[in-house]
Amino acid sequence: MKFDATFLCSKVARRIFGLFVLCAFLPVVILAILSFGHVTKQLNEQNHRRIQGEAKSIGMAIFERLLFLDREIRAVAYDFNGSMGTATHALTERFGERLRQRFKGLVLVTEAGNYMPVLGRIDNPPPEPTPAQTQYLSVGKTVVSSRHHPNMPSQIFMMHSVDPQYPKRGILLGEIDMAHLWGIGHMNTLPPMTELCVPDELNNVLLSSLSLPETFAKHVATKTDGSKPRRFMWTHGNKEYLASYWTIFLKARFFVPKWTVVLSQAKGDAAAPLADFKKIFPLVVLVSLGMVLLLSSIQIRRSLVPLEKLKEGTDRIAARDFDSQIVVTSGDEFEELAVSFNAMSNRLGKQFNTLTTIAEIDNAILAALDTERIIETVLMRMRDVLPCDVVSVTLIESNETNIARTYTRSDQQANKSRVKTVEIDPEDIERLRRNPERLLIEGDKDLPQYLEPLANAGIESFMLLPIFLKERLAGIIAVGYLDSASMNEEDQAQPRQLASQVAVALSNAHLIEELDKLNWGTLTALARTVDAKSPWTAGHSERVTGLALEIGQTMGLSQEELQFVHRAGLLHDIGKIGIEASILDKPGKLTDEEYRVIKEHPGIGARILEPIGAYARVTPMVLQHHEWFNGKGYPGGLAGETICLGARILAVADVFDALISDRPYRAGWERERAASFIKDGAGRQFDPNVVHAFSELMVQAERELRR
Repeated sequence: MKFDATFLCSKVARRIFGLFVLCAFLPVVILAILSFGHVTKQLNEQNHRRIQGEAKSIGMAIFERLLFLDREIRAVAYDFNGSMGTATHALTERFGERLRQRFKGLVLVTEAGNYMPVLGRIDNPPPEPTPAQTQYLSVGKTVVSSRHHPNMPSQIFMMHSVDPQYPKRGILLGEIDMAHLWGIGHMNTLPPMTELCVPDELNNVLLSSLSLPETFAKHVATKTDGSKPRRFMWTHGNKEYLASYWTIFLKARFFVPKWTVVLSQAKGDAAAPLADFKKIFPLVVLVSLGMVLLLSSIQIRRSLVPLEKLKEGTDRIAARDFDSQIVVTSGDEFEELAVSFNAMSNRLGKQFNTLTTIAEIDNAILAALDTERIIETVLMRMRDVLPCDVVSVTLIESNETNIARTYTRSDQQANKSRVKTVEIDPEDIERLRRNPERLLIEGDKDLPQYLEPLANAGIESFMLLPIFLKERLAGIIAVGYLDSASMNEEDQAQPRQLASQVAVALSNAHLIEELDKLNWGTLTALARTVDAKSPWTAGHSERVTGLALEIGQTMGLSQEELQFVHRAGLLHDIGKIGIEASILDKPGKLTDEEYRVIKEHPGIGARILEPIGAYARVTPMVLQHHEWFNGKGYPGGLAGETICLGARILAVADVFDALISDRPYRAGWERERAASFIKDGAGRQFDPNVVHAFSELMVQAERELRR
């Protein structure tokens, strides 16, 4: 539309134009000032949070590398222990390429204090282990120590006993490659334009990407005293730095109190986006003010033409915008027309929103596959359709008992539904059968028992919507009003459709629940059938399943993954159907041939389940639950994470239950002894992560027993 300034000839137009521009300019200027200050503050805060988050990430990465190095040196110690009588050449050949990337050198420290090279060389080995470190090593733990050299890079060492039970076999000592540990050098993982400094608990600088004075670590110590927030500023070489730190606590795992990761970035680099913002923001403000001036003049001209407003109102209704109101204060027929137009818009909007809401509720109800979700949807959304004060849903369990559960939700219980068990009289059921569409109750002193939760809230008027499944009264939707005058015929016409959809959804949910119960009942029956083959294994599959689910929950498995573990636990020994009872119940040691037959049961179980497509993820768990983490299990000799996680979990649960249960050839172990066996097998027979979760469960169980 062509801009026409002739409307400014009117005094009213000039007054409105002046007021509009004033009201537009002042908010824009104030908003610009506030926005500039807020954005500046937010950018600075984001820089601090970013540096703090990156410091934490670097600290976590360093700790993960230490854990990985711990596993490496443990693996070497384990293999070295098994080859004490041979030369170290085989060990070097097996681990050398991998270890050279992580350790500068590895030596074996004998009981006499001699150093026997294993890999590379250590120029300045640390002093002999202290008594405290020796004690720590004697329980199979790993010790990390450091040596600080003035004007030279620090050294980090890792020690692990070759055999904690036989200290005479010596200690495996490795000097950690600093570039690998800190993630710098050719494998630099530091964020761009940042500097890293890592002091230890004695304020000795283990690493610094800047050339810093010796007093810097003490200065950092005063800033990293554990107070919040974990950030500070410091100056070096006429340059100001933003810094944040993250403390790595290593005492429990490596006998070194802590390291502190300090990450810094030059303030100029961090503030570069802020400098650009300061340049662009004034231009944006000026453009905004110009646009406000232009658009305001156009809009004011339009506001003087009531017919233009009415046209815009009809366009909004055509676009399904029923909330916008037309305001005309001309004092003539146009104002009366605008009032009538707004009333029509409100009525259309209410009807349209009601239909849309009912459609949304229908979709949500029909998409739900369990009864609880259907009920929650009805309780939460019914008041979007009806202007009622409270809603309840009553579900009848069966015609024989007429026992029902009433669910209610009010404004004061926005996040929680209350459930009350009630009994429905046959007279009430017959009354609802005579009124299958709806039943209105007003001020009835003899209210049915299932309406008591609503009556206790002061409700006096009710509309009941019966739900029938195969001509049986399955439930009742009740809506209540504090004021009976708020119930009108228009509101009564809509909910019947919703109640019919609820009936369909409840029927579907009932079928799904019955199928689910049948499925789990069948699996449990199969498990008991397998366990019943031998009196020594009664209940074994169900106990293994229970423990495996607890381990899976501790490890954070999803609900879907837990479902597969549940099925695999019940079916993990189904292959024993093909094993003779004489072998399963043999009181003595099995012969080689009998043991070979026993080892076939995972494969037999997998072949039994193979035709069932829905158990494609269960079959590998059944097949692999006797595999060892180090590859020495059966039937496939798989190792590490090539064994599916569910099988690794079942392996721990299966062995633990077998150990604590009586067998023909031995009595069951005590739980503490069995748990210790599981822990000792971590990394060898069992996945260390699964063992860790199992250990947490054992500790929790012990606490519960003490309590």
